[in-house]
Amino acid sequence: MPLNIEIKARVHNVARLHTLAAALSHTAGTLLCQEDTFFHTPQGRLKLRTLTPTHGELIYYERTDAAGPRASRYTIAPIPTPAALNATLAAALGVRGVVRKQRWLYLVGQTRVHIDEVEGLGTFVELEWVMQPGQIHAEGSRVVADLLQRLEIDEAELIAEAYIDLLSAAERASR
Repeated sequence: MPLNIEIKARVHNVARLHTLAAALSHTAGTLLCQEDTFFHTPQGRLKLRTLTPTHGELIYYERTDAAGPRASRYTIAPIPTPAALNATLAAALGVRGVVRKQRWLYLVGQTRVHIDEVEGLGTFVELEWVMQPGQIHAEGSRVVADLLQRLEIDEAELIAEAYIDLLSAAERASR
C-alpha cells in the first residue's frame, strides 16, 4: 500500500494560512467539495468519498492516532457510481458517520496541503507528504516539520483524531 506522512491541526487564522499556502505552492489552490461516508470495519478506516454524482473514491487507510507526524498506509479505488456503492456498503457494513467538508488543496513539492472547513467541527489543516519509492519515514517527518514552521502552524494545535472520530465525540457530548 502507498504511504503518507501526515499531520492534522486546528486553524485559527484561516486567511493567513491561505496566504502562506498560496505563496508556497505558487497557486491560488483548488476548492474541492467532499462528502466522506465512513463504514464499520474490523480494522483501519473505510470511507467512500463522493466528489460528484459520477465520481467518487473508495479509500481504505490505516494509521495510528498520534498528534505528530504519523504514517498512513492507504489504497484508493476510483468509483463511477458512488451512490450505488454507498447503498451497497451501507447495507453490508453499516454507516459509522458522514463527514462533509470544503477542502482547499495546495501542492507544495510532494506535500498536499489541505485547508478543510468541516461541517460541525470548524477549520483544520492537513499536511500529507506522499512518499515516493526509496524515501524513508524520517525524510517525510522532516519535510512536514519544516512546513509546520513555514505555514505558522502551532504544534499545540496538532490533533490525533480523524474528523469522523471528532464528530462522533461531539455527538456523544451533545447527548
